[in-house]
Amino acid sequence: MMITLKEAATRILAANKILITAHVQPDGDAIGSSLGLAEYLKKKGKQVTVIVPNYFPDFLHWMEGADRIIQFDRHRAQAKTYISCADLIVCLDINEPARLEELAVPIVASNARKMMIDHHLQPKRFCNLTISYPDASSTCELVFRVIHGIGGFGQLTKAGAEDLYAGMCTDTGKFSYNANDPDIYIILSELLRKGIDKDRINRLIYNNYTEARFRLLGYILSEKLQVFPVLHASMFTLTRDELSRFTYLKGDTEGVVNMPLEIRGMKLSMYLREDTEKPRILFSLRSVDDFPANRMAAEFFGGGGHLNAAGGNLQCTMDEAVEIAHKALEAYRPLLVK
Repeated sequence: MMITLKEAATRILAANKILITAHVQPDGDAIGSSLGLAEYLKKKGKQVTVIVPNYFPDFLHWMEGADRIIQFDRHRAQAKTYISCADLIVCLDINEPARLEELAVPIVASNARKMMIDHHLQPKRFCNLTISYPDASSTCELVFRVIHGIGGFGQLTKAGAEDLYAGMCTDTGKFSYNANDPDIYIILSELLRKGIDKDRINRLIYNNYTEARFRLLGYILSEKLQVFPVLHASMFTLTRDELSRFTYLKGDTEGVVNMPLEIRGMKLSMYLREDTEKPRILFSLRSVDDFPANRMAAEFFGGGGHLNAAGGNLQCTMDEAVEIAHKALEAYRPLLVK
C-alpha cells in the first residue's frame, strides 16, 4: 500500500522494536539514512537495530553508530534473532528484495509489518507499506522529510544530521547531479543549523583513502581506461588479481566511474569489476543529460537504478562481461552519437 511521508512517520512511531535494513554493498545513502533514522528513533525511546547484508566502505565508518551495525554475512544467527523480534522492518534505499540478497530470506519471511522508503524507479511489492519518490535526490532526503513532517526535527541530533547530509552528498556526487530541486538546499540549511561541519564531513568521505587507492586510481587511468570517442563513452575493468595487487578495500573505487565523464563530450562511463567475494561481475554505469543508464543496466546487466546512475551484476567471466558491454554500447549507439 502506498502511503504518504506523514503516514509513514505515524506508523514508525507506533512501533517499538524497529529493525532498519538497506541494500547489499551499502553506500553513503544506505548507511546515512539507516543511521539517521535510527538516531532519531532511539531518542524517541524506540528499540532500534540496523542490519545490512554485508560490509560497507571504510570511509563511512566515522558515523556515530556505524560500529553497531550488524552485517548479516558475518553474524547470521544474531541478525535472525533481531529480525524475529521486530514488530516493524523499515527497508531503506531498496526497491526490491533481491537487493538484500541472502538477507532477503529472513526479512521476507518475517511476520513483522514492513515499510519501504526509497527513491528508485519501479518498486516491487514486498512491503506492506511503500513510500516511493523517484524524484527525490536520495533516501536520506526522504528520511529527513519523514522526521520533519511530524515536527520531529527538534529531536534530531547533530550526529543524525551528519548522517543525513552524508547520504545526500554521496548520492548526488557532492550535489553535482539529481540535485536541481530548490528544496534540497533548504534541507541542507536545516541540517547546517544542527551544527554539522559539512567541510569536515566532505573530507572524511572524499579525503580518507589509502595510498594504495591512489596507486590503483593511477593504474586505472593510465592502463585500463578505454575511450570510444565516436560513441562518447568509456569503459574500464578490474579483475580480482588486479585489485589484490593494490591491497583493495571496499570503497577504494568509489566515485572513479564518474571521472571519465570529465572528458569533453562524454555521455557514458562503464566500470566492470570482478566481485572479491562471489563469482560474478559487478557493473556500474554513469551518464549525463538524458542518456538512460538505468535502462541499459536493466536490459544488459540484470540491474537498474537512476537515469544517470545505475548498476547490475552478471554471473559470467570478465571476457564475457566485456563482450556484453560492447553489445550494449552498440545497441545504444543512436543515443550515444546523437
